[in-house]
Amino acid sequence: MGKLSILKELWGFLKVRKRWWLAPIVIVLILLGALIIFSQQSSVAPFIYTLF
Repeated sequence: MGKLSILKELWGFLKVRKRWWLAPIVIVLILLGALIIFSQQSSVAPFIYTLF
């Protein structure tokens, strides 16, 4: 529940402050984090490391 509240708070900040240019940056960071987490637990890790 803690992680979800952080995302809700971030969304509220973007909405109130009209900082829509931050949204793509946040989305890319979340996707890269998910890619790193999922690659550590699978056999796809050697193929992902060649991308970076």
